[in-house]
Amino acid sequence: MSKKPDKAKAAKPATRDGSTINRVDPKLLEILVCPVTKQPLEYNSERHELISPAARLAYPIRDGIPIMLAEEARSLDEEQK
Repeated sequence: MSKKPDKAKAAKPATRDGSTINRVDPKLLEILVCPVTKQPLEYNSERHELISPAARLAYPIRDGIPIMLAEEARSLDEEQK
């Protein structure tokens, strides 16, 4: 009996050095909007977040899935304190 591949590992594309690729599909970014303001989002590749300038919120991306809940978002106003 052969062992089935781990789906979690297979779902994440990797670079040659084994690190996972952290990027958002541009088509997904075109259709996603901030759930609070309904305004477009910007992708922050350094922090791997979707930024809503209008709401001053940063939505996390976990395991390649944007978490579009205001309760899960980080306030950008806290960065300025």
